[in-house]
Amino acid sequence: MIELYLASAVVAFAVALILTKALIPRLTRFGVTGKDENKPGMPDIPEMGGIAIIAGLCAGLLLAIFFNSFLGFGFNLVFILAAIITIMAVGFIGIVDDLLSIPQWLKAILPLFAAVPLMAVNAAGSTSVTIPFIGMVAFGEIYIFVLLPLAIAVCSNLTNMLAGFNGMEAGMGLIMFLSLSIIAVMHGSVEMALICVAMSGALLAFLAFNVYPAKIFIGDVGTFTIGVALATSVILGNIESAGVILVIPYVLDFFVKAANRFPHTHQELRNGKLYPKDGKARGLVHVVMKAFNGMSERNLVLFFWALEGVFALITLALFLRV
Repeated sequence: MIELYLASAVVAFAVALILTKALIPRLTRFGVTGKDENKPGMPDIPEMGGIAIIAGLCAGLLLAIFFNSFLGFGFNLVFILAAIITIMAVGFIGIVDDLLSIPQWLKAILPLFAAVPLMAVNAAGSTSVTIPFIGMVAFGEIYIFVLLPLAIAVCSNLTNMLAGFNGMEAGMGLIMFLSLSIIAVMHGSVEMALICVAMSGALLAFLAFNVYPAKIFIGDVGTFTIGVALATSVILGNIESAGVILVIPYVLDFFVKAANRFPHTHQELRNGKLYPKDGKARGLVHVVMKAFNGMSERNLVLFFWALEGVFALITLALFLRV
């Protein structure tokens, strides 16, 4: 199976790399851009680069389907097809949001319906969840009709909220999917591994253009895709608890924003450092800015990569023992 994983990751990387490079001038030409608020002069940067991530992921998974059908690499094709439909559905919501700006309450609800394909395949044949130090806990139909769709909706929206800085979203996503790839391979969960290695390849390629200073933004289509792919992969691998640990930074950000009634989070640039606007911490990024008395955008992103890396290491330590 290692050959299949490598081939899927390489194809996902190549497609995402080529498409991202091609999207930059075209998105700029058609005015699909956004202001980089954290740079002097707030330059216009092309948005919706997450389209390349979806394309890379799908290319990697389609290659895997080809291998399954014609080269004898066995895995559950139905699960992969269900995963593709769910991820594409949520990605489409992200595209519409980027273009038309969907109300927040509607963005929270719509991904629930995208979970239907995974519900139909009965959550990879299991309604139990693996919890470290406890083992398998059965939830029955509550898992299928409540927990599963909630996982898709919650993860999609959480990864969409902690965003807005060059390379942050794709970098944190890459760390999550690399750690999950290791766990999936070690546990022999082929379907989960295929999603994770393909996402890792696509995100790595996209980061080449998205790290500071970004030449393209990921857009809601990209942040939503990271969240839904994360939820889908851990559901297929029956290690949902791993996903819960990995999204802890996003959950912390959610609570900070909830305490402030979900305001628009803005910051100001002074002498090369970012500070919360009016000195108020309206999100987790602002808490970090205040703690360090201002941070450059590059260092802020590196901090959140490191933070996600800590939770990735915790996840690896816990799930490579079960």
